[in-house]
Amino acid sequence: MVDPLTAAAIAAMTSVLKDLATDILKDSAKDEVKGFLSRGSKQISDGTQQQLFNASRQYVETYQERHCILKVLGMREPVSLDSVYTAVRFLDGDGLRQFASAQEMEQAFRETRSRRLRQQEGKKQEGLAVANAKPYLMVLGAPGAGKSTFLRKMGLEALRGKRQQFQHRCIPVFIELKRLNTGAINLEQVIVNEFETCGFPDAKGFTRKALNQGRLLILLDGLDEVPTAQLTQAIQAIQDFVDRYDKNRYIASCRIAAYRNNFRRFSDVTMAEFEDDQIERFIRNWFRSPTDYQTQKAETCWTELQKPQAAGAKELAHTPLLLTFLCLVYDRSLSFPSNRSVLYRKALRILLEEWAAEKCLENQRQIYEGLSVELEESLLSEIAAKGFAKDQLFFSQREIVDRIKTFLASNLNAPKHLDGEKVLEAIAVQQGILVERAEDAYSFSHLTLQEHLTAQYIVDNPENMRSLVAKHLTNDNWREVFLLIAGLLPGSKGADPLLLLMEEQVRLLINTPKLKALLQWSENATLGSKENYNPVAKRTAALVLARDLDRALARNFDRDLERALTRDRDLARARDLERAFARAHDLADLACDLADLARDLARARDLDFARDLADRDLVRARDLARDLALALVRALALAREFEKIKIFQSANFTKLVADLERLQSQVPGDSQPIEARQAFANRLYQIWFDALRLDRETATLSNTEAKALANYLYACELMVRCKEAAVRVSPQTWDAIEGRMLTVAAAADR
Repeated sequence: MVDPLTAAAIAAMTSVLKDLATDILKDSAKDEVKGFLSRGSKQISDGTQQQLFNASRQYVETYQERHCILKVLGMREPVSLDSVYTAVRFLDGDGLRQFASAQEMEQAFRETRSRRLRQQEGKKQEGLAVANAKPYLMVLGAPGAGKSTFLRKMGLEALRGKRQQFQHRCIPVFIELKRLNTGAINLEQVIVNEFETCGFPDAKGFTRKALNQGRLLILLDGLDEVPTAQLTQAIQAIQDFVDRYDKNRYIASCRIAAYRNNFRRFSDVTMAEFEDDQIERFIRNWFRSPTDYQTQKAETCWTELQKPQAAGAKELAHTPLLLTFLCLVYDRSLSFPSNRSVLYRKALRILLEEWAAEKCLENQRQIYEGLSVELEESLLSEIAAKGFAKDQLFFSQREIVDRIKTFLASNLNAPKHLDGEKVLEAIAVQQGILVERAEDAYSFSHLTLQEHLTAQYIVDNPENMRSLVAKHLTNDNWREVFLLIAGLLPGSKGADPLLLLMEEQVRLLINTPKLKALLQWSENATLGSKENYNPVAKRTAALVLARDLDRALARNFDRDLERALTRDRDLARARDLERAFARAHDLADLACDLADLARDLARARDLDFARDLADRDLVRARDLARDLALALVRALALAREFEKIKIFQSANFTKLVADLERLQSQVPGDSQPIEARQAFANRLYQIWFDALRLDRETATLSNTEAKALANYLYACELMVRCKEAAVRVSPQTWDAIEGRMLTVAAAADR
């Protein structure tokens, strides 16, 4: 529902505008507009005062109706600009050009290990502060980044007067540049028409006086939307106009991909993607009705978006257009779809169809008449998948154009008149699905979109499924693609073929006698234990515990113990596996979901257990030899947790706790030699191994075996996630997979 400007707000802005218009006339009344003065007076006549008041009120109301009401993406009801506007931030324009090639962009992104493809480093400035400081401002950004909204907001603030946020006394004039599509371009006449429509006296003379005095804030929206045939003329007309009336303030906007540093006097800034505080503020602004306050809809929406399973949705939220989409989704269902494929497909269609239709440019119409949405989606899927297969997220223009040409040439039904360069320009400029990040360096606007398109390509070409699983099952970069494929797979079989291929590949990871013995131990140690947890959860907990004992042991008995104590090479070696290991911790609580969902209490306890296990993980006691007292405290806490949950059948945790408590009086001090601390650590580990009835040799893994076990746990957890993400899975198929998971039976000889 629109929350319009109140009568008081309109009255206040009318007063501000009328006073400014009066001053404009007074400043030039001595020569050109004597007819506006009272006879024998330097004051504006009463009739003119009333005319200025009426015109000012009409101007404020017209600005509100044209530029302060938003209705996009099929919204059921429009909303007011003021109600949802969230303050934006800018990056310096130079940030766009800091890389020399797509390869440098790729390297920089991989080093950050972020999911956000856009470079966000460097100082950010508040948009309003920049608008106050710069008389000539060019605002650059991707489609849907909020450029037009920012310009409209600045105009609204100017109407509110100097005492408000915009610190310059100006009349805002909002000009949509896409309307400059015929004949000679006369910006002054465009402004005259704006004032004349609202009834300003002698609109032409008033406009000239306002321009000469520098009393206008001229908002030039959408340079990229000027028809190609008119673009050169429009740029020259704007340049000449700014040079002629340089006392006024100007804010222009353009999409990054279309900008060619056209305006020499303008300061270029780039819209920064929303940070978390802006996303939260936008959500709170969006859900602000009395009902929303009562149900705390903003808080629950923000909380949902913070959850790990909403990471992909959160990635979209950094763009205002797609954040609007997410708010609409949440408003209708009070949740985000559990099947993320549905969410991403809709987001892609917004960029392909709805937003492109709303911002349709005449100069791109011919391209889109030939390139259907389905054909374009197929093209983008192929570009995304072939790039992803090469571990490539950034592309040169030539690479993309070559792929577009190859796609069009290989498709009998593709229009033959389409030009690869123009197709890329249309996709980049109008839709923003492909974005120019730096000079000749393109990427998809969101990593999530490239992952979704890659998944769609695999689903559309199922002959590639086996190769995908064999090559990328344990590659964390492909994790989201696997989950999306599971959610996209159609038909009566659903995700069954994918899960069976994954299980087949998983078996190959347990390929040494020691690893098989470790799996057999975890099965035997937990089989028939008292607690009614899911067997997979029990086996996972046992394996994680054994693995962490091995990792801690390897660090403390490195050939160079002092080096291990300073967390140098040995610790760095383990860190490479850290991210893959981390996800194994929550397999215990994930596995419980495989059991009867009606067992709410058991499931909750599984969740608690998994969290506690992660919190008290022995790997956190990395420097046992350096701080043995703390290590002993953590070891005791972990032992007491296992004593409570009773997932081991054969382990004697009561004796373990007693033995560890006796060790408390034997901790060597800092003054004792390294050998004494080494012997104490050795005793600490041996107590654990004895209690678990685990042969120390079995638990001592080589680097290769440790990595294989990490990959195995990761792949098992990914199978669980894929099962949850799938639209359809056969109960028989999953029961069989679950029964074999983390057992020796699942480890096949090569």
